Amino acid sequence: MKKYAPSKAHSDIVNEPIAAYGYQNFDDAGLFRLMDIAKHGISFKIFDNITKKFPFTMQEWADFLHISAKTLSRYQKEEKSFDTLQSEKILQIEILYKRGEEVFGSADGFLIWLQTENMALGRTKPQDLLGSSFGISLLMDELTRIEHGILA
Repeated sequence: MKKYAPSKAHSDIVNEPIAAYGYQNFDDAGLFRLMDIAKHGISFKIFDNITKKFPFTMQEWADFLHISAKTLSRYQKEEKSFDTLQSEKILQIEILYKRGEEVFGSADGFLIWLQTENMALGRTKPQDLLGSSFGISLLMDELTRIEHGILA
C-alpha cells in the first residue's frame, strides 16, 4: 500500500490559521479540504507539531484520541498516519486552538482557560472535554459566548 504524503495544500491547511474566521465560517470548499485531509490521515509529524502548542502529555493525547499511549508511541516510531476519526479529532482540536487564540488574544490566555475549572461548564476543565466531538463543539460555543461577552 502506498504511504500517503500530504500535498502542499494538505500540509498548508494544517499550518495556516485554519480557524481564523471561526469554526462555523468555513466555506464548503474549506470543509471538503479538511474532510479530505482527515480521510487520508494526519501524519505523526504534523500531529507532533500540533501537540507542541499544548501543555498536554502524550498520555492525555492518547486519551483524547481514544488509543493507548503504546499505540501512540508506535505511530511515532513507525511514522504512521492516524485513521480518519483520529485525524478529524486532531483537526478539531487544532481549530479549537486557533479559535481560542483569536478569542483570548493569545495562545497563553487560551491555554490558561483550557486548564482552569469553568463554572459555565459545570465546574469542568475545558481540556477534559477534548475527548469528545460533542465536547469540542461545546467548547467552540463557549468561546463564541466569551467573545460576545456572555459569561454565564
